[in-house]
Amino acid sequence: MNFRTPVVLCLILLAIGQANATTYTMPARKGDTVVALSPEETLTIISDHDQTLLDIARRFNLGQTEIVTINPKLDRWLIKKGDVVRLPNRRILPDSPHDGITLNIAEYRMYYYPAGALGTVRSYAHGVGRQDWQTPLGRTTVAKKVKNPAWHPPESIRREHAANGDFLPEIVPPGIHNPLGAYALYLNLPGDYRIHGTDIDKIFGIGMQITHGCVRTYPEDIEALYNSVEIGTPVYIVKQPIKVGWLDNTLYVEAHPDLEGEEKTQDQRFAIALALIKKANKGEEPDFDQVALNKALTDIDGVPVAIYEGVAPEVAAAPAALPDLVKGSVASKKKGANQAENTKSKTKVDKATAKAKSASDKKEAEKTAKENKATKNKVVTKPKSGSAGGYYHGG
Repeated sequence: MNFRTPVVLCLILLAIGQANATTYTMPARKGDTVVALSPEETLTIISDHDQTLLDIARRFNLGQTEIVTINPKLDRWLIKKGDVVRLPNRRILPDSPHDGITLNIAEYRMYYYPAGALGTVRSYAHGVGRQDWQTPLGRTTVAKKVKNPAWHPPESIRREHAANGDFLPEIVPPGIHNPLGAYALYLNLPGDYRIHGTDIDKIFGIGMQITHGCVRTYPEDIEALYNSVEIGTPVYIVKQPIKVGWLDNTLYVEAHPDLEGEEKTQDQRFAIALALIKKANKGEEPDFDQVALNKALTDIDGVPVAIYEGVAPEVAAAPAALPDLVKGSVASKKKGANQAENTKSKTKVDKATAKAKSASDKKEAEKTAKENKATKNKVVTKPKSGSAGGYYHGG
């Protein structure tokens, strides 16, 4: 550890603050999308006592996948006194509007651009939907906020738990063992998707692919969001395991591991990265460092890697187009009986959402969903006892 590390760590702790979010200052140059707490590529700490890697992740607002990925040679369950642990520093902002909330499920992180603190972005770790209960992609809004929510386990999830010998009650009241935590932001989507907290039993599941579709955060993070996010705030849900961005005329690439069931080959990653590089450079392919790019796409540790130095375009590329998942009022969503699962294209998203929204097609949608419950990109019937998904209940 060098002399600068204690100073850097003080900056991190100040940036985290009471709400535990990591707060970054937006780049001064318009179009730059790489944020950082210090000039270093990554930061390190020396463990001052025996602990787990997850304890350190909790302290620095990191998820389990993130801290394990950046420290592949360390035992997540035993960090000894004196061990050196790497922490992320730089981040490339997701390719989405810098407005409201962006959830990049591929990196298990949220980016919140507070309207009252222009020029900053707050980043939080979160968990996402399992392979069979994937979080939908697109644009929506915060529909309502609930403090101390009770949980009504859907029959489908009660059966799932009962099969494992865990018998859930029909209603779980607010409290430390409520899997929704103390606060919840409901999203304007069919299926009652939420950004919510967690119970004390599952605190180390943050940063993993383990929920039934919802986005699950640390308790202090959801409390901060609940107190600062307004109803109607836009929410952009994206899946970007590879990101590209500029900072001070240097182009960076950042790669994260694929989600379960979506593993890509190196050639596929390279093709995705190349398309993003061209987009970031006004459609032209620069003479970038292919060795550095291949290393980033092989390590996939989430650390931004510099691949090219040149003159960045004066005008930033437009954010990626997102399907609009906001369909009708909140009241109409409550009447709907369907949950939209994760989709792979705009056409499929619009088709599934429209089916869930249409009252006239309700019966047909329910029948089709029951026959295709295990199939991706279909509408899953919402049980009468509650939402078909959107909650974390173990796993």
